Amino acid sequence: MFDFDQYLGFLAFLTILTMGFWLMIFLITFVVPYWIAGSLIERLKEVRKEKKAKRQA
Repeated sequence: MFDFDQYLGFLAFLTILTMGFWLMIFLITFVVPYWIAGSLIERLKEVRKEKKAKRQA
């Protein structure tokens, strides 16, 4: 059915495909929400700091 070279190429393709799939799952479930939450927290800190500076001025 497959020559040995074709078999190795197929295994390399499946390996790369699987690694890409799990990388996307990791990015979507952990990295992106962490990034969004961190940026929101930093923005809220900036807004609070601006409000505090307005009240003191």
